Amino acid sequence: MDDLGGWLRRLGLEQYEAAFRENNVDETVLPSLTAEDLKELGIGSVGHRRKLLDAITALRAEASAPSSLSDAPLETDKAAKDTAVH
Repeated sequence: MDDLGGWLRRLGLEQYEAAFRENNVDETVLPSLTAEDLKELGIGSVGHRRKLLDAITALRAEASAPSSLSDAPLETDKAAKDTAVH
């Protein structure tokens, strides 16, 4: 994730950036936020909380997925070995 403000702007929820910053919510805290946390941050709209929770879930999934960059060298090495054998 780039920066928190950019992430919120992409969601159309930039009005909450100050609340996140005032409460020390950063990219390390963000993935563990709950609906109750969002209420405490002053996000009163159920729709906005739901949108944020869905985006946080997507961030968690993205973080746990293997990076294609880290897989690339393995594939290259495997291809090189396959070529060398033939």
